[in-house]
Amino acid sequence: MPALPSSLFEPVWVQFAALWPERPEFDPSHPLGCHRRRIPDRVVFEHVIAALVHGSGYERVASAACSDRTIRRRLQAWAAAGLGEQVHELALDAYDRMIGLDLADVSADGAITKAPCGGDRAGRSPVDRGKGGMKRSTGVDGYGIPLGIVGAPANRHDSPLLRDTFEACSTQLRYYWPEQVTAHLDRGYDSKRSRELLDEIGFDAQIARKGVPAPIQIGKRWVVERTNSWMNGFGKIRRCTDRDAKIIDFYLYLAAAIVTIRQLIQRARTLYRWDTRPTTRRLR
Repeated sequence: MPALPSSLFEPVWVQFAALWPERPEFDPSHPLGCHRRRIPDRVVFEHVIAALVHGSGYERVASAACSDRTIRRRLQAWAAAGLGEQVHELALDAYDRMIGLDLADVSADGAITKAPCGGDRAGRSPVDRGKGGMKRSTGVDGYGIPLGIVGAPANRHDSPLLRDTFEACSTQLRYYWPEQVTAHLDRGYDSKRSRELLDEIGFDAQIARKGVPAPIQIGKRWVVERTNSWMNGFGKIRRCTDRDAKIIDFYLYLAAAIVTIRQLIQRARTLYRWDTRPTTRRLR
């Protein structure tokens, strides 16, 4: 059974392959011209998607067609080229053209997951008895489409990550924002520092007050909690065993691209098809 249905895998792979053209089967610089055949990028990408979805180690997802060393080498090259961010940017562009991003209302929040192997994005988790953990701060639009992600150690507070989160969103959106944007944040951001930052970048602030029960003032920020749930559906995000920050960011943005394309397909099904269309199960 494939890690992703073909309706999700193929759009991601087509854009990925366009950004990273296939290399020759043999290394043209080899003096004898008879080096081992190069594993096709699609084969390696299928193994990377399996690692992302299931969260398994590379030794477990490796097969006779692709070894774990090949997966690691190719991941290093793809992450260094920023392909995860580029694929996510293209997914956002496609979603905006077909559905439309709701940038008038944005939200941001942090989520803590496990990072048992340490590394650049690991720190003592305050919610897991001090074990290794990673925090990701995600900015989303009004529907919950992930716009930008910042990875950090688990012991970092949400508020100092807010600037980097919105800067990541701006980068992925090619620095396009509507004239009026309202940021909906939970009470963890209820500080003078956060309000000054939002004033600096020109966002209106809707921040929950400390001491007031959350259900009373939930507002429009609940969508980021749903997005965190979507992202936690990927095993590699729930339990990150990679140590290199670039590879971690590659996985974060690749997962965000898949989430964006999934929501594009789900919402386009009702906007661009006939009223008597047959019902189908939602994509997983």
